[in-house]
Amino acid sequence: MEYSVTLIPGDGVGPEVTRSARMCVDAIARKHKFSVRWDEQLAGQTANEKFGNVIPEKTLRSAKKNRIIMKGPITTPVGVGFRSVNVELRQRLDLFANVRPARIFPGVESRYSDVNLVVVRENTEDLYAGIEFDIGGKDTEELIGFIKRKQGKSIREDSAIAIKPISKFGSKRIVEFAFDYAEHNKRRKVTAVHKANIMKFADGLFLKTAQEVAKEHPAVEFEDRIVDNMCMQLVTKPEQYDVLVCPNLYGDIVSDLCSGIVGGLGVAPSADIGREYAMFEPVHGSAPTHAGKDEVNPTATILSAVMMLDHIGEHKAAKDLEGAVLEVIREKKKVTYDLMPKKPVGTMEMSEEIIRKIDG
Repeated sequence: MEYSVTLIPGDGVGPEVTRSARMCVDAIARKHKFSVRWDEQLAGQTANEKFGNVIPEKTLRSAKKNRIIMKGPITTPVGVGFRSVNVELRQRLDLFANVRPARIFPGVESRYSDVNLVVVRENTEDLYAGIEFDIGGKDTEELIGFIKRKQGKSIREDSAIAIKPISKFGSKRIVEFAFDYAEHNKRRKVTAVHKANIMKFADGLFLKTAQEVAKEHPAVEFEDRIVDNMCMQLVTKPEQYDVLVCPNLYGDIVSDLCSGIVGGLGVAPSADIGREYAMFEPVHGSAPTHAGKDEVNPTATILSAVMMLDHIGEHKAAKDLEGAVLEVIREKKKVTYDLMPKKPVGTMEMSEEIIRKIDG
């Protein structure tokens, strides 16, 4: 069996960690007698420099043809330049569900000992929809006037404005995804995260929809938490939570918090899943200051590849690859500096050690 995967190396440390993941996938594929054909394409800063486009049409065509994408981190300028390529890809491919597991691995330093969470984040709506009005613009002025006429609320003229759309459709499909995920993976509880006490229409719609969907899944426990309280609860008693379903912005923030609980972004994988396409990538950023130094932990990207293998149905290969990664981390003999071994090794040497475990 051969699978075709679009590989987007990304920016910064992206080419290094995706190379590690590719090597590990190829090794586990040989062991389990299947193969992966990698169709390498560019996106992000690297693509912009070469083609003048952060998402070349060639890249998008490849993604739609192969339906499975493995992607490294991509640089997004803060406050200037192009919008997030990650967000754009998710919206262009309608990858509405962002799945971010966070669990304690033996050998990874953490203040906790019993955490196994999954954050399911809505990917296409909320403040990340990109509906913004810049300070001083004619449209901004008209919008400020409209709001004052319709609601009697004054907004300062020197304001920039972002619109937060949350739909019934988007809310329903992400909550249904969370419950389906919980049932398929034998999870016990789904917690909806919101701020409906303040945003009674937008977040209120999300909460009301979650409550309605929960009634259709009586075998899975359901509860809700206000987002600020959720953050406090995660820090004080994370073991009480299982699957968290969140609107886009809260999911982004809460998932990073969960990553910190279990040892950092270096061990945080993720998947972006839609009806037709799926993309797998580490949660961490491109870390340009570390690029080319062969020092970044490849675990998050390799575990994202584990999620990819599970998604395409190669469950035994996924389990074996994850087992090899966890064995290397547990031994702490050939791991990168962030895992705090006595003698750290580089990205490539850690990857080669994982492959040695695969080959037995």
